[in-house]
Amino acid sequence: MGDGTDRGGTNLGFSWYHIGMSKQIAVRLPEGLLDFVDQVVSDGMAPSRASVVVRALEREQRRQVAARDIEILTSVGDDPDMDSLVKHVAGMSPPVD
Repeated sequence: MGDGTDRGGTNLGFSWYHIGMSKQIAVRLPEGLLDFVDQVVSDGMAPSRASVVVRALEREQRRQVAARDIEILTSVGDDPDMDSLVKHVAGMSPPVD
């Protein structure tokens, strides 16, 4: 039942249940940001306003984790074992989503 099916096993169309329940919240956005979100959706770059917000929040979460990692790594100092990894990663482009 929590997997998007009823007691008889009939698919109810909520396949997203298997990845965890989501919670609905209300968010106030400045008009300019909402216009941008609506344009992203109307251009077909995202299926919904919610998906644009989720993608932005996930990006911010990754940014904060990376910033924390940088802080940790810079406080430790040089690590000869990490030099080749740093050179490799420095030459990579960040993924754009």
